[in-house]
Amino acid sequence: MVREYLEAYLIALRRQPFKLMYIDAFAGSGWREARRVGSAASLLFPELREDEPKRFLDGSPRIALQLTKPFDEYVFIEKSRSAFKALGKLKDEFPDLADRIRLLHGDCNEHLQRLCRETNWQSRRAVVFLDPFATQVAWPTLEAMAATQAMDTWILWPVMAMNRLLKHSGEVPESWWRCLERLLGTPEWYSRFYRVGKRTDLFGQQVEQIEKVADFGALKAFLNERLSSIFADVAGNPRLLRNPHGTPLFLLCFAAANPRGAPIAKRIAEHILQE
Repeated sequence: MVREYLEAYLIALRRQPFKLMYIDAFAGSGWREARRVGSAASLLFPELREDEPKRFLDGSPRIALQLTKPFDEYVFIEKSRSAFKALGKLKDEFPDLADRIRLLHGDCNEHLQRLCRETNWQSRRAVVFLDPFATQVAWPTLEAMAATQAMDTWILWPVMAMNRLLKHSGEVPESWWRCLERLLGTPEWYSRFYRVGKRTDLFGQQVEQIEKVADFGALKAFLNERLSSIFADVAGNPRLLRNPHGTPLFLLCFAAANPRGAPIAKRIAEHILQE
C-alpha cells in the first residue's frame, strides 16, 4: 500500500515546483524482518508470534528507493545502533541515489520535530511513514507535522498494544495513563473507552461501576478523529491489519497536511485502503 501511494504521489506532483522528500521514521536496517519475537514480547504481545521460519522482505526504505521515479531526498531515521549501521549499506546498494539519502540516528520525535522546524516547507513536500512497534510516537510530533501543511503521513497505530493498556477494570496504572496521553494528546480517551456508572451492591448501597466499552472499532473511530483535529483531511477508511489468526495488530491511517492538496491525496489513499 505504501509503494502504491508513493508511485501515485510522484506522478501527481511531477509538474509541481516542489522538492519532494520521503521520510521514514522507523527505518530499521532497510529490510523488514519477520521473525519469532523474544519471550518477553511474546508474553505481552502473543499475537506477534510467527509460526513460519525467519525470512527477510523489502522494508519501506528499500521500497521507496526502488521506485522508477525517485524522490529528491530520502530521510531515514533509526534509533537502534546496529540497525542504523546496517542502514548505511543502502548508499552502496543504490549508488545513483546515495547523495540524496540522509541518515539520522536517534529518537524519531526529536528528529521529526527538528525537520519540521528547520525545513523550508514553502518549497518542499514530503511523504512520512510512521510504523512504530508500540507507542513511540508522541502527539506533539504529529502536531508539528500537521502544522507544516506539507507532509502527507501514513501511520500505523499499534491498536493491539493500546488495547492491552486499557484494562477491563478501568484501573489503568499511572505509567500506562501517561503513555496513552502522550500518544493521543488528550485525557479524553478515558471517557471514550470507559463508561462510568452506578450499581447497587448486595447491601443496597450505590457503588461506582466502570465498564470498558473500547473495542477495535472504537479505537479506529477515535484515532481517525484525533488525526482529523490537526491535519487538513484524513482518509475515511483506515484499515485494520491483522495477523494470520485474524487478530488486529495495527491500524493503517492516512492524513494530509496541505489543504489544497488534501482532496486528491485523500482520494488516492482511500482507493488504496479499500479492502
